[in-house]
Amino acid sequence: MFKALGRYLRAFGYLITGRIDSARKELSKNPYVVQATYDKIIEEKTKRIQQFKDAVARMIAQEEKKIAKIKGLTDEVNKLEQLKEGAAAKARLMITELKNKGLSLEQIKLDPEYQKCLTAFNDFTSTSAEKSEHILELEKDVQDISSSVGNHKVQLQSIMRELDKIKQESHEAVADMITAKEEEEIADMISGISDDRTSKELQEMRDLRHEMKASARISREMAGTDTAAVEAEFMEYARTSSSNDEFEKLIGLAEATDEGAPIVDEPQAEQADTQLPE
Repeated sequence: MFKALGRYLRAFGYLITGRIDSARKELSKNPYVVQATYDKIIEEKTKRIQQFKDAVARMIAQEEKKIAKIKGLTDEVNKLEQLKEGAAAKARLMITELKNKGLSLEQIKLDPEYQKCLTAFNDFTSTSAEKSEHILELEKDVQDISSSVGNHKVQLQSIMRELDKIKQESHEAVADMITAKEEEEIADMISGISDDRTSKELQEMRDLRHEMKASARISREMAGTDTAAVEAEFMEYARTSSSNDEFEKLIGLAEATDEGAPIVDEPQAEQADTQLPE
């Protein structure tokens, strides 16, 4: 019993799932749904492209920041090198002065001013070396960032071209869906299996138009408006003809026509024709 119930529930679930899937597929064929689906895809891709652009922009900002740091460190190294040269120059001058005073080399090295120049020289040297090493690291970072930014720009251009293709594809897809749907409806109408509500409504409107025209014609006949219209037309012709005759009589055109018309005596005409010449 439980196995049968389980099979029944599974079958019922398959039925519901199948109907839902069938309804989803049928709904997906709607052009508005297709357009909305493409719009959603384009929106998501546009959002990801913007995130990609923002990431690349941050990388470029980091690159510019490191380049500015390199420039600052380079200026500092140049200054330290000048300070080193200044400390060495001062030490050389002191050595010359102390030698002139007769001090030995060991005594010169123990001189406080000499020690001061030596300490400054060593500090400048170590600091310059540290900054130079930092510059090399920054230059390596800038090189890596620049290469990465270049690759990302190429990828970004490819993604944007793909987005343009999807936008064009969305228009073509909607047009194809509409065309296919119209062709399917026409084919179904021809084959006699169509259930197109639009065609039914159109036929209903045509039938209604013919019915209204027929109803109006019957109403006119029942009310006698057609007979009245014919009588009015005849009266208009009679009035116009009478006015024309009266006008011709007033201007003498009718009398001139009657008086000027030749009267032929047919028997006399025949006698003239049969008389022989003398």
